[in-house]
Amino acid sequence: MDKKVQRYYQLKQQQKEIEQELTELRGEILNHCSERSVGELEFNDYKVKIVRQERKEFDDNKLYAAVVDPSVWRMLSKADPSKIASLIKLNFISEDKIKDTYSIKQISLLQVDKK
Repeated sequence: MDKKVQRYYQLKQQQKEIEQELTELRGEILNHCSERSVGELEFNDYKVKIVRQERKEFDDNKLYAAVVDPSVWRMLSKADPSKIASLIKLNFISEDKIKDTYSIKQISLLQVDKK
């Protein structure tokens, strides 16, 4: 068991290092595309595509004030955008009622595929 724990620790350390390098590379690739104002690039055998998305970031206090029904708030318990979207879809709450409870955050997803 000692070897398994040791291997697990080593792999977790590698994972942290890989995630850090991925974050740095992602930032550099996004900057490269942004500086050239392009959403797609091709390099030798690879194709890079930037996909823009918007995400809602809810303010818990404003959301609680807008959705005062305790039974609905218990379903949310914390402002989870996917749960809130589901409640809107199911007509438990209306988009108009919560329109001032969130801000829109622009994010860029990076896709790299091999040709």
